[in-house]
Amino acid sequence: MDLELRHLRIVRAVAEAGSVTKAASHLGLAQPALTAQLKRIERVLGGALFDRDHNGARPTPLGDLVLSRAMVLLPAARELQEEAVRFANASGDVPRYRLGATNGPILGGLVDRLATEWPSTPVSTYTSWSAKELTTMVMLGRIDFALIGACGESSPPVDGPVVWLTVGMDPVFVLLNTEHPLASRKEVTLAELSGERWAVTPGDSCFGDCFATACARAGFTPQTIYETDVATCMHLAKVGRAAVLCQATFQPAPGVTMVPLAGAPLRWRQLLGWHPEGPCSGAATTIVEHAKAAHADAIRRSTRYAAWLAENPRYGTSP
Repeated sequence: MDLELRHLRIVRAVAEAGSVTKAASHLGLAQPALTAQLKRIERVLGGALFDRDHNGARPTPLGDLVLSRAMVLLPAARELQEEAVRFANASGDVPRYRLGATNGPILGGLVDRLATEWPSTPVSTYTSWSAKELTTMVMLGRIDFALIGACGESSPPVDGPVVWLTVGMDPVFVLLNTEHPLASRKEVTLAELSGERWAVTPGDSCFGDCFATACARAGFTPQTIYETDVATCMHLAKVGRAAVLCQATFQPAPGVTMVPLAGAPLRWRQLLGWHPEGPCSGAATTIVEHAKAAHADAIRRSTRYAAWLAENPRYGTSP
């Protein structure tokens, strides 16, 4: 068996986890399978890489040597792969903009603005519920810009050389059936909704944890939480089966009312990311300006949010 990069990743995973069992869990492998693989790697390298006992796994001197080389080789190999994919996906002499986005208010307006300013420049889009997936696509050169959201002050995905800029900060509001007793209120407290079932769209941010924390501060634990698509969320709100957490720029359908949450216990940052060495990085300043304008347009279309923003000026589009 020849030594491969995946073998070095296994050695690194065991060292970082401090035990074969924990490393197997992180790698999604059965512990016996990882143990057998580690033994084969040790035979190739000529000796034991870890001292293993009931306290975990600690690198031997040989293990330290292998790990020191792995810490150089693995990042270098990943950088080579990313640069190669970016090169293969580069647009050459033909200008184009490839945009990726999670669910949010900016993508449609940004596409419209780019198509208006540069009608001969192709614009393509890709949507995903996963901010991490879009970040990886930026790193690999498969898209030029990513529009994602991040909960409150939490950091965007940082695994790689992606530049992130905040386009705007929005509160999270709640969608209620128009016949709901609280639907006519100017705002409601989270505690007043303690008896509700909830619906949210999926994502890989920390929003679920932030929501649970906000509910705990309000003195309750949320009941059933439906994680589903936008259309299903709207249906559940319309028939009174759930209160739906939504971005304040959302345009509710007939039969549903959007109500602000008092004190804005939940916030959502709109972020734009790009690779500093990507083929369209030189246009980043212009794209940022158009993204902010698209976000401001979305606020103006939401009369409820625009009225709330007049009393809460620290939110909205970033300057």
